[in-house]
Amino acid sequence: MAFTADEVANINASSLETYIDKGKVWKQDVANKPMLEAFNTAAGKFVGGNINVSFAVGSGYGGGSLRGYSGDDQLSYYNPTGTKRTEWPWKEHFIGQVVTMTELKIDGIDVTENGTDQSTSEMAGREAQALANLLDEKNEKLGADYTFSLDRLLHGDGSTDLKALAGIGSILLPNPGAGSTGNLSRVANSWWANRAATAAYAGAGGQGAITSAAAGGGALITFMDKEVRQRGKYKNGSTKWRYFCGSDFIDAYKFELRSNGYYSQTGWDGGNSDGSMPDPKHGGLPLEWDPTMDDLGLNKRCYAIDMGKTGLRLMYMDGQRMKKHNPARPYDRMTLYNGLSMTGLMIAKQLNTSGVYDIA
Repeated sequence: MAFTADEVANINASSLETYIDKGKVWKQDVANKPMLEAFNTAAGKFVGGNINVSFAVGSGYGGGSLRGYSGDDQLSYYNPTGTKRTEWPWKEHFIGQVVTMTELKIDGIDVTENGTDQSTSEMAGREAQALANLLDEKNEKLGADYTFSLDRLLHGDGSTDLKALAGIGSILLPNPGAGSTGNLSRVANSWWANRAATAAYAGAGGQGAITSAAAGGGALITFMDKEVRQRGKYKNGSTKWRYFCGSDFIDAYKFELRSNGYYSQTGWDGGNSDGSMPDPKHGGLPLEWDPTMDDLGLNKRCYAIDMGKTGLRLMYMDGQRMKKHNPARPYDRMTLYNGLSMTGLMIAKQLNTSGVYDIA
């Protein structure tokens, strides 16, 4: 039985929906994307109606202080200040694919057109199966390319595509005391800055990259303990940390553990020694290896990200998260089209509960 034009379009759209909505496009033979997965799991949404997402942040102190008095001493009053507004522009994104009628023929599908009417016919019994196989392959690649490019944007600072999402690189800065974030100056507002230990920060008079060493219980481990306290100084009820690390950072942490006598009986099996060690935790939180960080040359870096509702969040415009598009075939092209669009942004409501750390 031949398919009508509407049925062909429906199969095309349904095949895409299957691989997007059921999540199969996230299970490809490509590198894992733990940071993207984490941000997507905790993603929020916002409504349209403005070119920016805006909210208030500020110092918790208003500038007043208790003063002693006695009898009929004149009392003073003050007007608390310190609240600021940040603005974050949302961005639109699109990725699309095309399938030609020629490819359908090669895959066993003949498309017959009679004016505006389209129908398909079997080629040696391959009709339905061949169409599904071809679109499966195309849609898997589309989904993989979507997640790959979004993951790269998520890690970036927005400089590679000014019309696209600016990721954590624009918010968690290696030199946190400079520049602006969300149109709010970090220089004028000392509380509006992430923690850092990097070469760039050392050049500006701050904490330099950590020189990992096993002596004294482990320089890296000791530093990380101190930073937990510093990031926790201003934490609130929604603070929720995740560590994402490059491979060299994790290896340096492991080396300090091994050198200082970290032992486990779980590494022995049947009397045969097993020197392997699983990726470690710090304060009960896994140091998660992020392959993308290695790909970007950040092998020596660790991000401690507050992914709570008042930390860093990936936000999607309501109804615009991975939105599917199936435009009609143009009159002068023997093609079928699929597309995905996304409107969103990365925001932060608090910076001093997150950190950027490098090893030397």
